[in-house]
Amino acid sequence: MDFSEKRVLITGGSRGIGRAVARAFARRGAKTAISYLSNLEAAKETAGSLPGGPHLFAQADVGDPKAVKRLVDWAVKELGGLDIVVNNAGAHRIHRVEEVDYGEWQAAWRDTLAVNLIGAANVSYCAARHMIERGGGRIVSVSSRGAFRGEPDHPAYGASKAGLNAMSQSLAQRLAPHNIFVGVVAPGYVETDLVAEKLAGPEGDLIRGQSPLGRVARPDEVAQAVLFLAADGSEFMTGAIIDVNGASYLRS
Repeated sequence: MDFSEKRVLITGGSRGIGRAVARAFARRGAKTAISYLSNLEAAKETAGSLPGGPHLFAQADVGDPKAVKRLVDWAVKELGGLDIVVNNAGAHRIHRVEEVDYGEWQAAWRDTLAVNLIGAANVSYCAARHMIERGGGRIVSVSSRGAFRGEPDHPAYGASKAGLNAMSQSLAQRLAPHNIFVGVVAPGYVETDLVAEKLAGPEGDLIRGQSPLGRVARPDEVAQAVLFLAADGSEFMTGAIIDVNGASYLRS
């Protein structure tokens, strides 16, 4: 998978899966731009660790439609175009229906959907408009196995990822005539700092035991699937959703 001179924007790219995706693209010759929400030091560290370049970073709240447009326009200008977009920025919070009040319930749904679904849709729209003008591109979104199996502790998260899957498949159909191809990667648990405490605690063995491999995914394994969907030769997989969950949840 050669991405020499390809121009890539990764939302939520300062750590975890996003950082692994940025490194994977950079190692294969891409020029990358990453967005971050609040952790400036992590964004600097990620951008500074990438080979080649130039590699860029910018603060953006993907849940803000105006910020999304500024981000995509900035990436196009600074990179000299945009070939690939990866929707990786995400949000979730625990909101068990029997435990939260109505206000907390509303806030959880509003804030989660604003980033995971509407934010990704806005990024995809802004990127697609640029890609249509230049004759093609790739849009890859990071979803979750929760879109299929349900998320009882954070139902807005599961619903947002199911919506992300459906949105991506709709765009795959709409954008194919413009030489723009759309795919989704749906991981289960991934070994990132966001879940490190949970994996180290009492639940850790149970979580790892969900997979017959006896572990959770590494960020680079998710990145590998993202790069596959973004690579030349994968065009006929447009609309596909690739599971990266170690057979912890199977669907047919």
